[in-house]
Amino acid sequence: MADNRVALVLIDVLDAFFAPGRPAYYPDSVKALDPLRALLTKAREQERLIVHAVERHRPGLADFEHKKIPVHCEIGDDQSPYVAGFEPLDTPNEIEVPKRRYSAFYATDLDLLLREQGVETLLVAGVKTNVCVRATIQDAFAGGYEILLAKEATNSNRPHLAEASLEDIDRYFGSVVSVEQALERL
Repeated sequence: MADNRVALVLIDVLDAFFAPGRPAYYPDSVKALDPLRALLTKAREQERLIVHAVERHRPGLADFEHKKIPVHCEIGDDQSPYVAGFEPLDTPNEIEVPKRRYSAFYATDLDLLLREQGVETLLVAGVKTNVCVRATIQDAFAGGYEILLAKEATNSNRPHLAEASLEDIDRYFGSVVSVEQALERL
């Protein structure tokens, strides 16, 4: 890896959110796919650390998240596959971080992994802006990382909450940037 201080963190680029007919699908999700693809392509070209943070719930076991939202993304179900082309490559710098909560940091080894690689800046993208993206960014901020959120590469089924989250993220936790600016940082 050339400059390991910047890592790309993709949040929940899974069929559950992007494939029509899935319970978590919403039509605007697909608007983020081209910007997400551009970021992933550039990160791969630059040999950046790429973290695929994805929902992975255990089938048949209690999960506190299910008290608030329907069962989703159970290991092996039809919602869990990656959107085609977003599967992690079999290289050391592309990893999957399974998560059972909204934040990619909560109860995972993400922080340890990033610190061991010398990462200081996280370029975050994915769904949903007001839930998993925001929770991950808040925890990253608490951990002392510089955070960039690529505006066009995130959205939500609740646009008013996504807009409020973008404002809060830019004001309190990091910087909301254009995809072009994000590509420059990669």
